Amino acid sequence: MKINRNLRFQMLAQSWLFVVLFILLVVLIGYLTSQYRVAKDITQANRNILTQGSVNILKQMKDPVNITVYATNDDANRGDTFRKGMIDFVARYQREKKNVTLKFINPSEEPKLAQEAGVKQDGETVVEYNKRSEHINPPFAEQEMTNLLVRLSRTNTQAVMFLDGHGERHLQGIKNHDIGEFGKQLEAKGFKFANPDLTIAQAVPANGAMLVIASPQVDVSEIEAKKIKAYLESGGNLLWLFDDNNLRGMKEVADYLGITVSPGIAVDMSAAQYGADAKVAFNSTYGDHAITRNFQLRTLFPEAHEVDAHASDEFGWKVGRLVEVAPNGWLESDKSAAGVSNQKVSFDAQVDKRGPINIGVALEREYGKKGQRVVVMGNANFLSNTFITNGGNLDFGVNIVNWLAGDDKLITIQPMPLKDINVTIPSDDTGRAVAWTVFHGFQFFIPLGFFIAGFWLWWKRRKA
Repeated sequence: MKINRNLRFQMLAQSWLFVVLFILLVVLIGYLTSQYRVAKDITQANRNILTQGSVNILKQMKDPVNITVYATNDDANRGDTFRKGMIDFVARYQREKKNVTLKFINPSEEPKLAQEAGVKQDGETVVEYNKRSEHINPPFAEQEMTNLLVRLSRTNTQAVMFLDGHGERHLQGIKNHDIGEFGKQLEAKGFKFANPDLTIAQAVPANGAMLVIASPQVDVSEIEAKKIKAYLESGGNLLWLFDDNNLRGMKEVADYLGITVSPGIAVDMSAAQYGADAKVAFNSTYGDHAITRNFQLRTLFPEAHEVDAHASDEFGWKVGRLVEVAPNGWLESDKSAAGVSNQKVSFDAQVDKRGPINIGVALEREYGKKGQRVVVMGNANFLSNTFITNGGNLDFGVNIVNWLAGDDKLITIQPMPLKDINVTIPSDDTGRAVAWTVFHGFQFFIPLGFFIAGFWLWWKRRKA
């Protein structure tokens, strides 16, 4: 084909048009990437983007968050990239909340500022929110940072009081049946504890956020029971956990709340598919309540009792049912020996009650200018040190305490700690051989294989 001047001009114009359009496309893509961001994290614990729990917390925080990092300058030649890592870490929060600011101060260059801030080590960080501040030290993880933000945003700083001296599950105990691990999580989220001695105190302190009664093993004295009832009559909040239907000298308190607890426990025949005993009941459905709304984690309750609150309406309480268990099971009519596993049970239509079984209620009423709240659970085991890490037990317990404390906006799924940060290598020879092959394969063998394949293809095409 003969190429004349007009044809050459048209081809040149088409080439330049393609170049211009390509440049415009690149600019448009760059603009769109700066305005919109889509990310998919495939790690087990969402280490590159925030978990939904952290996102929910940030949505509740309207005021600016100021983060000041007291750290020396990075020295990439020596492998010191702390500041860069901090920028990447905080960027995850900044993408979800635009008014999170990050500032660096070199304590070597400005020692007076570091001294005024009370900084004691390199990398120490001060987080400020709503005229409150708290320090956090490296290494940083989402769990710790989000818990810090929860503490700063908490509006109720009153203490969580707990009854003691009657064999209760201790909120700061370390035994398997205690609820000390749950207590540690509450402390991490800004709660303080108080332990009033009701045999000496004139009354249950009115300045506490709530009173926790965690399944006493011996009877509460009459004078203590009267003080607890008076506390409720004056608008106090209560969390009452049962291990059985023994009221332990607090029948007047139960009558005042209008609650009853079943003698038998919930039997869940579907527990076998999870490798659990039938006396471990799994949640079926959650009630429509602030504590459980949008809560979808699976919870389990070992040796749970049914809680009924029909009479509560007569005493001015608004009743909300929290969780039902054992949809394929029943409520055993007879008392079962606590702690006995794999006990043979069978359904008796004459005396047993078909599931699902409600094991928790939330009571609420207006009292003066503030509301009064009570939660009664027919199970304390789910918060014990043995079971607190199972499923959503921790989240469910924290939601209950947040609601009782009046911090409804903090009721959310908690951020989970990273689980996939360590690799466990088997100690036998086969395990070490497999680990050596995998690690060095990605480091040396696979790249070398690609290099050899590429060289072979190049040589083959060159010969063709």
